[in-house]
Amino acid sequence: MEVKTIHIARAPQTCDAIVVGSGIAGGWAAKELCEKGLKTLVLERGRNVEHKKDYITEHKPPWLLRHRGQLSPALLQQHYFIQQRTGFLSETNVHFFFRDSDSPYIEEKPFTWVRGQQVGGKSLMWGRYCFRISDLDFEANAREGIGIDWPIRYADIAPWYGYVERFAGISGEKLGLPHLPDGEFQKPIPLNVVELELRRRLQAEYPERRLTIARAAVLTEPLPGRLPCHYCGPCWRGCSTGSYFSSQSSTLPAAVATGNLTLRPHSVVHSVIYDENRDRAVGVRVVDAETKEMWEYHARVIFLCGSTLGSTQILLNSRSPRFPDGLGSSSGALGHYLMDHHFQIGAAGEVDGFRDRYYYGNRPVGFYIPRYRNISPETTMKQFVRGYGIEGGADRSSWDRGNELPGFGASLKAQLRDPGPWRVHLLAFGETLPRYENHVRLDPDRVDPYGIPLLRINCAWGENELAMREDMADSSAEMLERCGLKNVRRFDHHAEGGLGAEPGLGIHEMGTARMGRDPETSVLNAHNQLHDCPNVFVTDGACMTSSPCQNPSITYMALTARACDHAVREMKRGEL
Repeated sequence: MEVKTIHIARAPQTCDAIVVGSGIAGGWAAKELCEKGLKTLVLERGRNVEHKKDYITEHKPPWLLRHRGQLSPALLQQHYFIQQRTGFLSETNVHFFFRDSDSPYIEEKPFTWVRGQQVGGKSLMWGRYCFRISDLDFEANAREGIGIDWPIRYADIAPWYGYVERFAGISGEKLGLPHLPDGEFQKPIPLNVVELELRRRLQAEYPERRLTIARAAVLTEPLPGRLPCHYCGPCWRGCSTGSYFSSQSSTLPAAVATGNLTLRPHSVVHSVIYDENRDRAVGVRVVDAETKEMWEYHARVIFLCGSTLGSTQILLNSRSPRFPDGLGSSSGALGHYLMDHHFQIGAAGEVDGFRDRYYYGNRPVGFYIPRYRNISPETTMKQFVRGYGIEGGADRSSWDRGNELPGFGASLKAQLRDPGPWRVHLLAFGETLPRYENHVRLDPDRVDPYGIPLLRINCAWGENELAMREDMADSSAEMLERCGLKNVRRFDHHAEGGLGAEPGLGIHEMGTARMGRDPETSVLNAHNQLHDCPNVFVTDGACMTSSPCQNPSITYMALTARACDHAVREMKRGEL
């Protein structure tokens, strides 16, 4: 690929801190560093998106959309050939997704890399589920002799969970489960009538299992500048009320209010600049996405928050005589131990009765059944280690079920006047073990339009994940049957073959720059600093040492706030 990147000879611009990425982790880094008095530059490779103003499809009805919500096959094939695999892509939100043609990557094995393409990143598109991880998770690697031990424990991060929960606004229900620690919650979103009955039946059949509304970054009580959710429904089109936590609604406004933030969109970070004489990073090289000009920005401290694979690609490309394989590569772990939650497996069934009951509005979250495997001697499984949680919901099919019903005319119309039967859907999310062979690396020959080597991804499920999947489907179906549901159907998209359950599709990619105590086996220390270069921090999913089955974003938020606090204290002591 011919690349015409223009190198500009000019004096570097200097600030106190640089944050790469403006999504969930980057937004938090911007807020914390700015509020602590640092002049902070946030570099975002995508376009700018302003809260409210740029939610251009937020409440548009289908008849005002040019293609009634559909996207042409030609557009998908040309620009969104990876992103379309999610099943979420439509005319209503395509402007928030990354154009795969803009910066392709190489799939040595199927891997779906889902990316945002704007200020705010995937914080405008995420599912908002927020579950703390516990010492059952932090101690798992050491307990089982898998991978390396986490360098922190729950007590180290618990205060930071509370800190970010209070600001973000997490609604949920306290359960008192040690393996799913309670947080500082707003009042929970209600379960519907069938979900309440399912919870009662589940508790009777399985006393050790719980069903609760998902803990989510969706307001049920007001916060400054943000209103409670009113269940309008189009969450992924942008949320003008700020009920849905995003960088635009929450962290970036807080950073702007300090007067210390400079935000630069259309800025593709090429690499980190390492000074061997000072044994420190001095800044980053940036390619302007519009002009292809390249220049430098310098700072005392750098936070990489560009997503798991985005940050790792930058580190791998940050080569120098001392680090020919990339900054942070001395342990040999950089780029390795890629993980994602495996899912697209579970069960569904019909519920008799409750035909006189319905629900109001478009609830933004479903219910959650916390992990119940391998949490005690009584729940130990011989087939696999670790566990999974189950997300689900109960609803009634509407008139659109007529697409699959036989008949036509007045009789079909009469049949569709009332909602269909109640159904319950269960979808399990399982933990993936850290394995060296699941990795990313730079292609030696091919580069993207910005002169950055393409990322090659080689990742697949292992024996433990495949064994776990059998239980995920069987257990989901068994629960529904024992709770009295009819026509129960189990499903596993991976077993059905083809794309649909490959790594990456869970959009919870983790690892590739893991935390650890020993610089010989890990990339980052207990405060998310590079062992090789302590003024560079990585606080997105790349830092994860294992992949607990809980949705990980709240952990990235807490680790980022904790790392920012540590960085500023080290700067004041003259250590950075």
